[in-house]
Amino acid sequence: MILGIGTDLANIERIQGTLDRFGDRFRNRVFTETEQRKADARRDTAGTYAKRWAAKEACSKALGTGLRMGIAWKDMAVTNLKTGQPVMEVTGWARERLRDMTPAGHEAIIHVTLTDDHPWAQAFVVIEARPIADEAPATLTYPQAPRM
Repeated sequence: MILGIGTDLANIERIQGTLDRFGDRFRNRVFTETEQRKADARRDTAGTYAKRWAAKEACSKALGTGLRMGIAWKDMAVTNLKTGQPVMEVTGWARERLRDMTPAGHEAIIHVTLTDDHPWAQAFVVIEARPIADEAPATLTYPQAPRM
């Protein structure tokens, strides 16, 4: 069953301007160290940050809160599987919100897709609840992203 859907469109040039103006202050407030390493290793640094910005916005919408009610930017993070597939991980209040919205006997799965076509970056997030075969209490599962 679908628990939440969120999408966001970010302007890459706006993100570049924010990076130029605020630099590390912006990066450190919004992005995890893993996200920063990924973006800084890419040729299109601003585009990579813009996609992750959009993913965080989309995830907060899928959680039904937007960026309020205690969710911090770093409570949502995009990593990648070895295949390159993006994966959304949640911690802190975002993880608590996900746990609370997941019905008993189900596990929550967060699906995320990212795209960009300069000057736009877009993210789409779907939160799915899958029944657990043995009807154990609800758990949260995420595809395992490689640790850096």
